[in-house]
Amino acid sequence: MDYSRIYVERIRSLCKKRGISVNKLATMSGVKQSTLDNIVRGLTRDPRAKTLHKIALAFNMTLAEFLDFPELNEYSFEEDNEYSFEEDEEE
Repeated sequence: MDYSRIYVERIRSLCKKRGISVNKLATMSGVKQSTLDNIVRGLTRDPRAKTLHKIALAFNMTLAEFLDFPELNEYSFEEDNEYSFEEDEEE
């Protein structure tokens, strides 16, 4: 699973577990419906921390709790061709 899909699956899983729709989550979180739809549909591949924080709060979680789950914890960026840390390193 690629990195961007991990957040989508986390959001969908929590919505299902709590019996709420993505539309309801948008209302609860204060995140624009279009923004949340774009995240869930994979059009927004790297949501801002502020957006994820709002989503976490809607689930009555801290951002740390929202981000603490096996799929994300076990993710290896070395396998992801989209992200390259070499470009960010300064010598």
